[in-house]
Amino acid sequence: MDAPSHRPIDHPSVWSGFARTFVVAAAIMGLAAIGLVAAIDPYGLRAAPGRPPGPIMDTNQRLSYPQIARGGPFDAAVFGTSTARLLDPVALDAAFGVRFANLAMNAATPDEQTRLAGLFLARRPIRAVLFGLDATWCAADPPARTANAFPDWLYADGAPGDVLRQMSLRSVTTAVGAGFADLGLARARIRGDGYAVFTPSEARYDLDRARAHIRAGAVESSAADAPGAPMPALAHLDDLLGRVPGEALKIVAFMPVHAAAQGAPDSAAGRREAACKARTAMIGKRRGAVVVDFRRISPLTTEDANYWDALHYRLPVAARLVSDLKAAVATGQDDPDGVYRVLAHP
Repeated sequence: MDAPSHRPIDHPSVWSGFARTFVVAAAIMGLAAIGLVAAIDPYGLRAAPGRPPGPIMDTNQRLSYPQIARGGPFDAAVFGTSTARLLDPVALDAAFGVRFANLAMNAATPDEQTRLAGLFLARRPIRAVLFGLDATWCAADPPARTANAFPDWLYADGAPGDVLRQMSLRSVTTAVGAGFADLGLARARIRGDGYAVFTPSEARYDLDRARAHIRAGAVESSAADAPGAPMPALAHLDDLLGRVPGEALKIVAFMPVHAAAQGAPDSAAGRREAACKARTAMIGKRRGAVVVDFRRISPLTTEDANYWDALHYRLPVAARLVSDLKAAVATGQDDPDGVYRVLAHP
């Protein structure tokens, strides 16, 4: 009897069969990944006021927050950087009787904040907005972007049709995490209203360490701090406030960084900040906004124990800010202890 014949492993038909199998398997896996991402919608492309997004699993706020801007029950929002992130929407809701989302993003540039605010304003009826301002809004040449991914298409009205554009290993991983969260097998990384405590646990607070960080974050004046230099970002703030309905509550707050991170009143940086506040107050008066200045030398900003570093206050301070904002809106009066000044009030 003849022995069975075997094709050598380098026979062309063996390799062509392997190649076909590989291509088919890759295509099936690719289609499955696309289907998974499209079905779970990890970045909320289909979110709308009547269709809230699913669990927020990606900690990159620039990828996660557009879905909150599109969906959910919110009629108010906070915009800003990390100096506004600790304002708890639950406390703001109780203070102002609306439904807040906190969409402040770490190190967000004015342009990034403007894009996110524009998306939020275009998607729902608005009852309140709160813009937390930092020094970048006063800069003569503020950066347009940071090193963090910021896909402009994700902020466009046509984004719900862009399922393929979001395809990446990151989106697949995020979709899997969201699927587990839907099943109760994982927890969302960020609360559904955008709030997250990004500072360390209060139990770990170390005043000596905080003081070292505060000293490291002290502001330095430069020629760019000239009071008369342009402040182009304020034009975007003016435009955004003009797009908010006239009956809505509009709050603009200079956030309370430590005194070390502020320009001394007699320095170039201090004169620059004063000029910026004056221009912002004019915008606020024209747009019917309450403008509150916490970014000043005060018992709050000179107390090291209130801060983790030169920019970031602690949770008890965040709770006080909500209470102070409520008082500023209600009375239009400066704080008797000098913690804040009301620069404009309708």
